[in-house]
Amino acid sequence: MTRMRVLPAVVPLTALGLLVGGLGATAAPSPLAPAAASTSTSGYEWGNVEIVGGGFVPAIIFNQSEPGLAYARTDIGGAYRLDVSTQRWVPLLDHVGWDDWGHSGVLSLATDAVDPDRVYAAVGTYTNSWDPNNGAILRSTDRGETWETTDLPFKVGGNMPGRGMGERLQIDPNDNSVLYYGAESGNGLWRSTDFGVTWSQVTEFPNVGNYVQDPSYDYTADNQGVTWVTFDPSTGTPGNRTQTVYVGVADKENTVYRSTDGGTTWERVPGQPTGFLAHKGVIDAEGQQLYIATSDTGGPYDGASGDVWRLDLATDEWTNVSPVPSTSADSAFGYSGLTIDRQDPDTLMVVTQLQWWPDINIYRSTDRGETWSPIWEWAAYPERTLRYTQDISGAPWLDFGRAPAPPEPSPKLGWMTESFEIDPFDSDRFFYGTGATVYGGTNLTDWDDGGTVDISVKAQGIEETAVLDLVAPPGGAELISGLGDIGGFVHDDITEVPDQMYAQPYHGAVHSLDYAELSPTTVVRVGQGVDGEVDSHIGVSTNGGDSWFAGQQPAGVTGAGTVAVNADGSRIVWSPEGADVHVSTTLGSSWTATTGLPQGARVEADRVNPETFYAVHAGTFYTSTDGGATFTASAATGLPAEGNVRFAAVPGHEGDVWLAGGATDGTYGMWRSTDSGATFTAVEGVDEGDSIGFGKGAPGSTYPSVYTSSKIDGVRGIFRSDDAGASWTRINDDEHQWAWTGSTITGDPDVHGRVYVGTNGRGIVVGDAGDYVPTDPEPTPDPTDEPTDEPTDEPTEEPTDEPTVDPTDEPTDPAPGASCEVAYSTSDWNTGFTASVRITNTGTAALSGWSLDFTFPAGQQITQAWSSVAGQSGDRVTLTNAPWNGTLAPGASTTIGFNGSHSGTNTAPDTFTVNGAACD
Repeated sequence: MTRMRVLPAVVPLTALGLLVGGLGATAAPSPLAPAAASTSTSGYEWGNVEIVGGGFVPAIIFNQSEPGLAYARTDIGGAYRLDVSTQRWVPLLDHVGWDDWGHSGVLSLATDAVDPDRVYAAVGTYTNSWDPNNGAILRSTDRGETWETTDLPFKVGGNMPGRGMGERLQIDPNDNSVLYYGAESGNGLWRSTDFGVTWSQVTEFPNVGNYVQDPSYDYTADNQGVTWVTFDPSTGTPGNRTQTVYVGVADKENTVYRSTDGGTTWERVPGQPTGFLAHKGVIDAEGQQLYIATSDTGGPYDGASGDVWRLDLATDEWTNVSPVPSTSADSAFGYSGLTIDRQDPDTLMVVTQLQWWPDINIYRSTDRGETWSPIWEWAAYPERTLRYTQDISGAPWLDFGRAPAPPEPSPKLGWMTESFEIDPFDSDRFFYGTGATVYGGTNLTDWDDGGTVDISVKAQGIEETAVLDLVAPPGGAELISGLGDIGGFVHDDITEVPDQMYAQPYHGAVHSLDYAELSPTTVVRVGQGVDGEVDSHIGVSTNGGDSWFAGQQPAGVTGAGTVAVNADGSRIVWSPEGADVHVSTTLGSSWTATTGLPQGARVEADRVNPETFYAVHAGTFYTSTDGGATFTASAATGLPAEGNVRFAAVPGHEGDVWLAGGATDGTYGMWRSTDSGATFTAVEGVDEGDSIGFGKGAPGSTYPSVYTSSKIDGVRGIFRSDDAGASWTRINDDEHQWAWTGSTITGDPDVHGRVYVGTNGRGIVVGDAGDYVPTDPEPTPDPTDEPTDEPTDEPTEEPTDEPTVDPTDEPTDPAPGASCEVAYSTSDWNTGFTASVRITNTGTAALSGWSLDFTFPAGQQITQAWSSVAGQSGDRVTLTNAPWNGTLAPGASTTIGFNGSHSGTNTAPDTFTVNGAACD
């Protein structure tokens, strides 16, 4: 299986075929689990749709002085810290933004044993032209809650070949102001002596590396450089620099170097093995031995030979201690994932870094490598004797829908396994990273007594997928996703891990999805295998994704392309790679070529009229009014011809189409058509438009909320408009950016304010407004054009959720009076407004049920409310709590909102009471 990593629009997707796999109506309370969610300063609560894992975890790093403190780094999805209380991984780099998206790739991470609050990360995604920026060293003094940045004068490749070797970034265990970093691309060894604030090259270090995987291809043509650093802590004292430092280099003839004078001078370690690269170098200070695990390549998705060596530091004697030496006829793999049990340094473990068939193996030695025990070995073929049990209930999709085919298991123990780590404070506890998840367990020493080791999924909280497309059908599954590497999922509940990814046909990557707006159980997807081969590139479901069947495909199809299904589910238009655009009236069992469209056009369907489809290609918009049989080019001009161009039709509004996209050096923005693409008008204020989607409209509105990842009035972010683009509110903040978010976005059709954001490595992010209505929207400027007529999204009928009791009645048994504070603000237009009201309990006792009362001073009328039950008699208003926000602890707040009308004056109320008590 090949690993496909999605990049911003400037990079073609085909550039990323990298090997990874083994063979074979009212606002609602947030659905996010507290452990998975965080609240932004915008008031939105953000978390992830639960998948668990999904990508390569090159390293897990334990702190060597504080029990339980551990970190994980990923190649494109940032870094994580393990929460001790929940045993979930907490994301640490969500602040990485659009312009510095490469900082979501983490090539190395170091946690400080002297001051465990300090943690550092070497970030950057590509060392070639795909990443336009240089790398950086991030440093934190609060365990990754906040970061400071030191920019480097060169690039860093967190998603480049060799990324599993390391750790390249290390802290002196005696003098923690000193750090070393081994760079790629011939940039050598670097050192900081001021806690990572400034860096300079160690010019005395003699070897910048020379190993290049494949010079003929841009992605593999880089020198993998200086690959790891490790200290002998016994050669220093607290507060004084460690004297002996070992460094690994990507040079098969000179792969280990040493300094014995604190980094002043360096030498090639004499007598070292040659012909391989040392992926790991681990020192046992107690036994005075250095161990290295080697492979014939830098990995992580290749490697066919290697050895494990032990160096006696006192005598400089090297000993080959390989479980299976490279000279053996049974050798077909290199080694990595080397670790020492710090509670018992006689015990070490190592992993076959890449062993496609039948599975990787894990080896354990309790005598410093003299003898080894494998976690599995051959019995009578094809049977194997296992020293482990494997539980994937935490992510049941890890079997990739495949039954075991002995001797190959399903699921596998892993692949791309570069990090196997024993907890330095607990000999039984371990983690290891794979190309798709993190595994671990808590009974490792049972191995030594002839027992079995229990292995289970330990990736909870890590969400590392590249999201290609998302749809949220009304009333059915909460979300259906198209993902790189692992295809995608139907989420009936976004807080639960799905049992399986797509099958029949199996798609390793799903590039495009659609559902029939008026018959949403009809769903189509198009995808491909991560190696490009599939039984069919199109799958169709008529039961909302519960089951799928493979459609036929036109001749010449080589890739997924994009797909659209019309409003009633009777027609599918498919624009595949390698063939012309086609239409099917038989749910994909037969196809007819369309006319009027170029190959490669992006296609969508009108959400109301079954006869209407749309397409865009190279700046020209196309419309079909005969069910996709023929398309006609629009006369509209000024649309972007290059870049990441996306468009979508509005549910419930025929002919209403929004288009976003472009390139920074050309046309870039957002446009809207209300006449099926005949004309387009630029959406004012949108500097750079990217993904576009729709969700349930604000209470009382007949128009959906519009969501986008864009740059609006100079601010890059995730935005929502509840008034058809007349104004925008930024709903994320600078701590919740998730790097590049230009692929896909959609609102929830059933819950106003809920939005799903596709990322390139941080999975599917979900934001929930809950009871929040923004009080200070960003950007701050008012729209330049006032509406000339009444807003189109005023309620056309009375609210469907009428109060169950007469709202003019006073509560018959009010809760006790309270000390309280009320903040009231509005966003106004012509004769309408949206109000936000924040109620804070400033008393010393909890409120269990509340009723807010005030009087409108200018004859305003409430038309619809959310997060409370509203009643109005004349000018007097009573708002009582909803079921989920009735309890307010001392100091707690809740924000409620409503839409209203006014006659040109919208003076705010000046007196508020809660449960009869006056509020500030």
